[in-house]
Amino acid sequence: MSKNLFVELSESMADAAERAGKSTVLVDARRKFPASGIAFAKDLILTADHVVEREEDIKVILADGTEVTARVAGRDPGTDLAVLKLDSASATPAELSKTAARVGQLVLAIGRPSTKGIESSFGTINSIGGPVRTGRGSMLESYIKTDVVSYPGFSGGPLVNGDGTIFGINTSGFGHGGALTIPADVAWKIAETLAKHGKIKRGYLGIRSQVVELPADAKSALKREQDTGLLLVGLEADSPAGKGGLMVGDILVGVAGEPVAHQDDLFVRLSGDVVGKSTPIDILRGGKLEAVNVEIGER
Repeated sequence: MSKNLFVELSESMADAAERAGKSTVLVDARRKFPASGIAFAKDLILTADHVVEREEDIKVILADGTEVTARVAGRDPGTDLAVLKLDSASATPAELSKTAARVGQLVLAIGRPSTKGIESSFGTINSIGGPVRTGRGSMLESYIKTDVVSYPGFSGGPLVNGDGTIFGINTSGFGHGGALTIPADVAWKIAETLAKHGKIKRGYLGIRSQVVELPADAKSALKREQDTGLLLVGLEADSPAGKGGLMVGDILVGVAGEPVAHQDDLFVRLSGDVVGKSTPIDILRGGKLEAVNVEIGER
């Protein structure tokens, strides 16, 4: 008897929803209807920042129906992520996908917007891109765009692979005309920082720059594939860049060995642990590659 592939696919997607639903929670932290969240650890919930309208008296309902009170442990409006600390450690942590998301894959968006249980939306991955400015003075290293329908209360819930593991966290908070998914590797890194420090530090050098093509000998000196860098055309007074020894006319090509080909790259490189620390800034000066140590300022 031949197998019914449609039935097998249907059952597999239902199994995937059930598996992901074990770590998908209801987050009641705003005046309107609740939203969703993902168990980042047994006592930590990752959700969308825009659905958290109060810092105290937050209620989280777990997959088994248990209601737990929570408070904000950290939040970052720039990436629309927030971490909630549960008063009791009883959540089931999410299982992240071991494979990278690919354009064309079938996926599910899962939400728990009510006490009735999980809800799902089915679709495909349309594109994967980044970095992208969020419109909130921040930058996402990468994003996933899908055609799944983001129903009310789905923000903060997971985008799910066909095996029930998680590709990322969904949010409709960026105003791009629909929901975006923040990939798990990016979101979890931000969540770890929020849980530890309560906020994301964002650095600055105090420079004005423009993208320029790198000459052939400069590309050879870099020993990597990089066609452009940032020509420094101005320095702010008392800027970290000026104090560190950067000069107008330098071409900035990297931060701590990581390439910087345009302003968006620099924005990403200056976030996180480098803020407040002396960090090697890779420049081309007179055609020669140099590393100038600069203490990164905080934005």
